[in-house]
Amino acid sequence: MNIVWPLVLMVFYKGVASNGGGSTNVSTRPEFVNVGAVFSFNSIVGKVAKVAIEAAIEDVNSDPAVLGGTKMIVQMQDSNYSGFLGIVEALRFMEKDTVAIIGPQNAVTAHIICHIANELQVPLLSFSVTDPTLSSLQFPFFVRTTQNDLHQMAAVAAMIDHYGWKEVIALYVDDDYGRNGIAALGDMLAERRCKISYKAPLVLDPNQSNITDLLVKVALTESRIIVLHAYAHWGPQVFTVAKYLGMMGTGYVWIATHWLTTQIDTNSPLPSSMMDDMQGVLTLRMYTPETELKRKFVSRWSNLTTGQTSKGKIGLNAYGLYAYDTVWLLAHAINAFFDQGGNISFSNDSRLTQLRRGDLNLDAMSIFNGGNLLLRNILQVNMTGISGPVKFTPDRNLIHPVFEIINVIGTGIRKIGYWSNYSGLSVVPPEYTKPPNRSSSNQSLYGVIWPGQTTQKPRGWVFPNNGRHLKIGVPKHVSFREFVSYAEGNDMFTGYCIDVFTAALNMLPYAVPYKLIPFGDGVKNPRSTELVHKIRTGEFDGAIGDIAIITNRTRMADFTQPFIESGLVVVAPVRTTLNSNPWAFLRPFNPIMWGVTAAFFLIVGTVVWILEHRLNDDFRGPPKKQIVTILWFSFSTWFFAHRENTVSTLGRLVLIIWLFVVLIINSSYTASLTSILTVQQLSSSIKGLDTLLASNDPIGYQQGSFARGYLTDELNVDESRLVPLIMPDDYAKALRDGPQRGGVAAVIDERPYIELFLSSRCDFSIVGQEFTKSGWGFAFARDSPLSVDMSTAILKLSENGDLQRIHDKWLISSGCASQGAKLQVDRLQLKSFWGLFVLCGSACFLALIIFFINMLRQFSKHYTEEVISAGSSTSARLQTFISFVDEKEEEVKSRSKRRKMERMSNRSASEDESMYNSKRRHIDQSS
Repeated sequence: MNIVWPLVLMVFYKGVASNGGGSTNVSTRPEFVNVGAVFSFNSIVGKVAKVAIEAAIEDVNSDPAVLGGTKMIVQMQDSNYSGFLGIVEALRFMEKDTVAIIGPQNAVTAHIICHIANELQVPLLSFSVTDPTLSSLQFPFFVRTTQNDLHQMAAVAAMIDHYGWKEVIALYVDDDYGRNGIAALGDMLAERRCKISYKAPLVLDPNQSNITDLLVKVALTESRIIVLHAYAHWGPQVFTVAKYLGMMGTGYVWIATHWLTTQIDTNSPLPSSMMDDMQGVLTLRMYTPETELKRKFVSRWSNLTTGQTSKGKIGLNAYGLYAYDTVWLLAHAINAFFDQGGNISFSNDSRLTQLRRGDLNLDAMSIFNGGNLLLRNILQVNMTGISGPVKFTPDRNLIHPVFEIINVIGTGIRKIGYWSNYSGLSVVPPEYTKPPNRSSSNQSLYGVIWPGQTTQKPRGWVFPNNGRHLKIGVPKHVSFREFVSYAEGNDMFTGYCIDVFTAALNMLPYAVPYKLIPFGDGVKNPRSTELVHKIRTGEFDGAIGDIAIITNRTRMADFTQPFIESGLVVVAPVRTTLNSNPWAFLRPFNPIMWGVTAAFFLIVGTVVWILEHRLNDDFRGPPKKQIVTILWFSFSTWFFAHRENTVSTLGRLVLIIWLFVVLIINSSYTASLTSILTVQQLSSSIKGLDTLLASNDPIGYQQGSFARGYLTDELNVDESRLVPLIMPDDYAKALRDGPQRGGVAAVIDERPYIELFLSSRCDFSIVGQEFTKSGWGFAFARDSPLSVDMSTAILKLSENGDLQRIHDKWLISSGCASQGAKLQVDRLQLKSFWGLFVLCGSACFLALIIFFINMLRQFSKHYTEEVISAGSSTSARLQTFISFVDEKEEEVKSRSKRRKMERMSNRSASEDESMYNSKRRHIDQSS
């Protein structure tokens, strides 16, 4: 069994030998640090790692500042693809008091050695094991110096969600590396409401026959999205077999994990035949930023690999970069360990001393006393290597995981974007100095050339080519067979719902093999909720028919776009009348409208009287006459028969606006009354759902309908009031009999049924409003892509008019069905006229304000002397003002003029008398 086995790098102090039961303690830095390594020299990862580690050791030893003058010497053993030899070599090095191990490379070996490391407290640093389960608390001494598969699978899940696929097939190697990686993929997909629909494990070292057998099974499944999680040395063989089986053509999507870019980077250029087999494949590569350190190392790489192998040049892959940095990471940690006074000391494990008998010599392994201190220093390293920043998160993963997304095209590859746990999918590397933007609009990738040399995104699924038909359940209805009808003899379904389903299928760009299976006993109507539940249990793949989309059903299956509107309505018996009621003339207005209209008649009459009282003789006289005038003037405006003339400007303004309001109200009243007295109307004691619920009368419903559950659970209707009905004739009989003769007061059912029922029965009608809103749709299994495609097809049928033509073919419409909307005569309400009343009220208010301002001005002008002579008492002034208001304006002006002339006459006589007296005194003085 050939596996790429681990590189095991042991660090131990030279001259420290295990001596039976003693312990050693060295307090100063050693002169040398011996490094042991065990890995497969000829593996794709190993041949690159060998060169990178040798270069790292040379660089560390050439820099005295790294280990304070201590040198590293490397011992290497070739495990030759043998996992057993790798474990044995690791155990042999542990006998030499090893303080740390760089490795292993393989997840299976790592799981075994981790238990030994935990016992001996020896840190493990692996630059190639990506198994996410090794980061658990079970293995505290395991340190991953490469990227975790948890992040790689998050990138794969993000790609699948980005392209809108919901199900994938996982093709993987059946070991710890493969199983645990695919388990992480399943978790990442579940977070995005996607899933692995089929898991296809391969043996550890498969041959062509193993691969062929498995791919044949994969080809018979529904999904066409295949994630390949394999090893680099045999992964390309899967593409070769897939191409032979026609699975690399149009419609397929292959996503390979980073093993493929490892193969391409290491052995580039690959043979043209191998590249032809993987055209259109998407793969990932661990991203390392372009830094000066990396550029220098890449420029050295050709010199470092010269003469390393006779099979051609060795390319540098990401594992080589991480292997180089791992040596530097350990060197920095050991240096910090010595700086903190750490000593390399070991003590015997009491449990191993019991195993002295035998040839395994296991008791020679000792516990590293400084293991915990060295582990802390490893996890606290913060440096910049050729792979980028090297620092660990609290969960012991490297910071800033980023993957390049690669598209295999022609003889090479093309980068179409990046994924990071910081910014998601993008066409540029993440910038950690800026806040992340994870919005869906910001998640983007460049275009892809898919298998089959097409740029159109594959649908991602097909109906499996295994001879299996979709099992579609159809309710076997007894009543309303216009919607769904089943013919026992020829096993055929017909009806409105069947035609819509067939027409939608014909709109799909692919064929759908299906079989319609009746559901129900043919005696009673089946419950649609039970039918949908059978989709959840897997008995049916879908369900079609008159299935209402309600909340509890959407929890069981996915529904298409509704193809007909629905909702619960109340139907009741009605009688036709001509409204010969002697009080029919009051019906055009509702009570509030009558009250507001009457109030405004009085208000406007009063306002006009106030404005005209001081100017117009028609609005003057004894109090009794004035009250009669107000009332007469107010209500005579309804007929435009008022005899009183208005002379004031403000009065005329108010009257014009009011007459306009009266004209509108009068016209509306006349039209409504005419309709009431001349058009036949439908009347019923049940006005809608509220009056039905308020009574204790029986309520009918269609047997098998969700209406029963809605009435009992949502509206708290007692079950004793509910009467199940089956046939339309049962509806009619129960409604005609009424509660007094064992019938029902009303029937509650979905609108399509009721409209069909009323199309030939005009003595019943819909009363009130529709009190639920829903629709009918087709149900399919959860996350079935068929529900989305069928929804699109139904929308197309609606847009091109085919849906309406199917409706007209099966569902007869007549005047009876539409009369329900007019059962309750629409009485004119205040809300239809409130704008007019506000306009009129505002005019009245404004006119009164102007009038009283003018009154106060006149009062102050003409009655100043009277107010002064009356004294300063408030009652006297108020009485004077009231007298002024009641007095006619002409009389006020006349009296004011007369008083003014009298004052002028008195002033002239006084002046004459004064002149006479002055002259008399002058004559007397002269005499």
